[in-house]
Amino acid sequence: MVTLPKSLLFPLQTLSGRGCVARLIPECLAFGRRGMLVHGRSLAKSGVLNRILTEAPDDQTLCTWRYPGGEPTLDQLEDLLSAVRVHGAEWVCAVGGGSVLDVAKAAAGLLEAPLSAQAYHDGEPIEASRIPFVAVPTTAGTGSEATTVSVLTNSRENLKRSIRHPSFLARTVILDSELLKGCPPAVIAGSGMDALTQAIEAFTSRHATWLSDVLALKAVEMIQASLPLVFEGGGEVGDAADLLLEGSFLAGVALSNARLGVVHGLAHPLGVRYHLPHGVVCSVCLLPALKFNRLAVGEKYAQLKSCLGGDPAERVSDLVNQLQIVSPFSGQAIVDREGIIRETLASGSAAANPRPVEARDVDALLSEIFA
Repeated sequence: MVTLPKSLLFPLQTLSGRGCVARLIPECLAFGRRGMLVHGRSLAKSGVLNRILTEAPDDQTLCTWRYPGGEPTLDQLEDLLSAVRVHGAEWVCAVGGGSVLDVAKAAAGLLEAPLSAQAYHDGEPIEASRIPFVAVPTTAGTGSEATTVSVLTNSRENLKRSIRHPSFLARTVILDSELLKGCPPAVIAGSGMDALTQAIEAFTSRHATWLSDVLALKAVEMIQASLPLVFEGGGEVGDAADLLLEGSFLAGVALSNARLGVVHGLAHPLGVRYHLPHGVVCSVCLLPALKFNRLAVGEKYAQLKSCLGGDPAERVSDLVNQLQIVSPFSGQAIVDREGIIRETLASGSAAANPRPVEARDVDALLSEIFA
């Protein structure tokens, strides 16, 4: 008998379609008149920010905060929290890539929390937030618009980890593929491979359910079919961009309900030590992880083969080459090998991997990644 999973996590409302970002401000007004809009640099440069702001009525008090760039840090989060509190915002909206969404999501989630951001990053339990978060991704994608997770780096300790709570989920998600237009090819490639990795890892996770499997496989299908086309087209709007953005969203929903695997366990300590984009690290780690997990995932490997149109390891290798992603680790020295192993084993992602991961396994994977 097929029954529902014991727990399900979905954004409250999702709007999709080209041009639907025009509905952003009217949707946010349902949460109050005072809001904080967090955005990246490119949004102002493209003119989209100005178009969004013109939709705001005169009696709405809307404040904007420009994300400074790079991977999201605790210091950035504290700066944003201060700005949101000074403004007295009733809701927080993010329009940008995964980093923009992650720091804004954490700001909404911790706005009324009594402790510092670092305390929760260190493991203090998080209480439910009542501050609405609205997410509009401009890359495809981290899937952050669909998850309960915010990935942040403690720059002082050089430590990257997630904070999460079900109340972090967006109240409204807007998926407008027109926002992908002009996205640099390298960003399309890296973020797209992050989305594909998330879909594959959610599908093979030990916490996967029949429902997360349906979502994850559909995400794999949509992403692998559209990513090369969007990459070659430079992010131009079209059916492929719709598929890629929506596939990334489905991957985010799947991982929220199933967790991930050893790729993301490795990606955080590697990314923070080598200062690399998360999607690039995932791209390089995915192939060794597929080989490592092949026997453990059983018939799911065959299902991935059918979905991808070939052996998953071979298809991933071909796709990485097609996207012109070159390993930044090949032939390099491994910095803090023991620290990487320790942090990988401590991660919830590695714990969800379909094959149990031990120190010797991480050591072998690192040797392959850096070969």
